[in-house]
Amino acid sequence: MSPVGVSKGISVKKEENFSQWYQELILKAELADYSSVSGCMILRPRSYAIWEKIKESIDKDFKEAGIEDAYFPVFIPQSSFEKEKEHLEGFSPEVAWVTEAGNRKLSERLAVRPTSETIMYESYAKWIRSWRDLPLRLNQWNNAVRWEFKNPVPFFRTREFLWNEGHSAFATEKEALAEGKILKQIYQKCCEELMALPGLYGRKTENEKFAGAVFTEKFHYYIQNGRALEGPSFHHDGQNFAKAYNISFLDKNGNRQYVWQNTYAISTRMLGVMFVVHSDNRGLVIPPRLAENKIVIVPIASGIDDDLLKKAHELKKILAEFSPIVDTRDYITTGEKFYDWELKGIPIRLELGQRELKNQEVTLVKRNTFEKRVVKEADLKKAISETLEEIHNELFKNAESLLNNNIEKAETKKDFLKLIKAKKIVEIPLCKNVRCEENLKEISGGAKPLFISNYDAKGKKCIICGNDADYYVYAAKTY
Repeated sequence: MSPVGVSKGISVKKEENFSQWYQELILKAELADYSSVSGCMILRPRSYAIWEKIKESIDKDFKEAGIEDAYFPVFIPQSSFEKEKEHLEGFSPEVAWVTEAGNRKLSERLAVRPTSETIMYESYAKWIRSWRDLPLRLNQWNNAVRWEFKNPVPFFRTREFLWNEGHSAFATEKEALAEGKILKQIYQKCCEELMALPGLYGRKTENEKFAGAVFTEKFHYYIQNGRALEGPSFHHDGQNFAKAYNISFLDKNGNRQYVWQNTYAISTRMLGVMFVVHSDNRGLVIPPRLAENKIVIVPIASGIDDDLLKKAHELKKILAEFSPIVDTRDYITTGEKFYDWELKGIPIRLELGQRELKNQEVTLVKRNTFEKRVVKEADLKKAISETLEEIHNELFKNAESLLNNNIEKAETKKDFLKLIKAKKIVEIPLCKNVRCEENLKEISGGAKPLFISNYDAKGKKCIICGNDADYYVYAAKTY
């Protein structure tokens, strides 16, 4: 048994048993826990604080771009949900329905929000009358419920998740498409500058696009078990929903027109991506810009040492901008303290012993590499700031290498299957036939097209049917 207040370390290696390693990571690093509702997880304070920082950053950029926050009901009448056929067909298998309230049966079933197009666009149709009412660009930070029946995985695939869902309406297609570039930049900035995560961005095939969209574009990330995960998304909906919900306006010439629409989102799935890509066999690694506490100060003594504790608390005040923790636990060993904070991912550990006290210095330890160096107290603020930047840059560089080193190209079915077995993202020539996409998934044990590559497929043959390829796609197994 571990002493009270200390988490026992991860018992398996990431490279040997990824699933168990991940399960132990999220539980022992106090990121999430399982709930009594199957497929639904509890976000503990450590992970929720990270989500709040992501939300704060993106929301600030949204507002600067002219997007406003709003909130719409979590319940959607069945009659509203059924207005856009393709959208209904895409989401029906995952919708949770409310049929009773108390002891009374409802006159109409209510869907628990899987996404909000249907409930929001009834209001858009009322609010938009003239070109002067446009653009209308609203965002919600809320929860969504999709009753997945596949194996739930915390953060990656859960029946309830947190996200933003933005819904914009414009007078012209040109304006709508221009917004897509802005949103891509906002999401990319957050993922790269806060989460230290490089991603691949591209347009989905027709079979993989969002139900009801004209086209879908998404970021994609690679994790060490060979799977790709979808990240922030942008869907250009054209006038599909506008026609279904009669969202129209009088233009400057007095002619009635349908609006052009976009939807876009980032979800708590990205927390899972970040935790997996950066963490190691000792536990969690948090990119410094998202760490609630950037340093932990550990006094090193065999018992209670008043001088060391006094100095530790002095340093805590001096270094307040880094939200330091002082570990004063006297019921565990110094080594156990080290392992506990490594498990929980604090970016920098400051060790303070009698030698350091005498020489007015501390030993600084980087969580990601465990590199140690002695720093004078007078230089500590500067050293910490520089080290935090080092850690972020190192994490990004390592994640970039992980991604780039696991992308391969294949021209034949045999080579494709070999590379999928080797846990790669594979760029392959494919035709637009949906049956070929379905067959691709069957023969590979679950790999599917992620998005369309820019690589020219002229003269290439589809690796499934042998007919002329329409494009190259990136393909991989996903959650």
